[in-house]
Amino acid sequence: MVHAQFDPSARQSLAVTAVAAKTAKDLTWQEIADAAGLSVAFVTAAVLGQHALPAPSAVAVAELLGLDSEAATLLQTIPTRGSIPGGIPTDPTIYRFYEMLQVYGTTLKALVHEQFGDGIISAINFKLDVCKVADPEGGERAVITLDGKYLPTKPF
Repeated sequence: MVHAQFDPSARQSLAVTAVAAKTAKDLTWQEIADAAGLSVAFVTAAVLGQHALPAPSAVAVAELLGLDSEAATLLQTIPTRGSIPGGIPTDPTIYRFYEMLQVYGTTLKALVHEQFGDGIISAINFKLDVCKVADPEGGERAVITLDGKYLPTKPF
């Protein structure tokens, strides 16, 4: 049976425990995702409390991290989503994404609506990828792909 959370504290507590286990076992998110058999972005979000894992994936992740069966069950529950509590984020990495949306949010909206019409880009039917690439000018660049299904507004 599918169960949903109404209070994010249980999943947040599990996330703290899971990240501590990940660190203690010196695992990467990719290794955890490989055990789950799902994408690294989805599994990372799930372990951090933002998605429910299918039962086989939840059991595999819990076993890899040395967590009990209660944790495996909790990983399967639909969470109360939202990882950034109210206000402007203070973590520098998260703040930069906030800043990007402050600067380019209206541009993204204008371009999406011009190309697709009135509607939204789904965060449910969605894929996320993060890649590190060499910068031709030296150093490295982050390439972040947000790939969501377009859902048109339907008059009723």
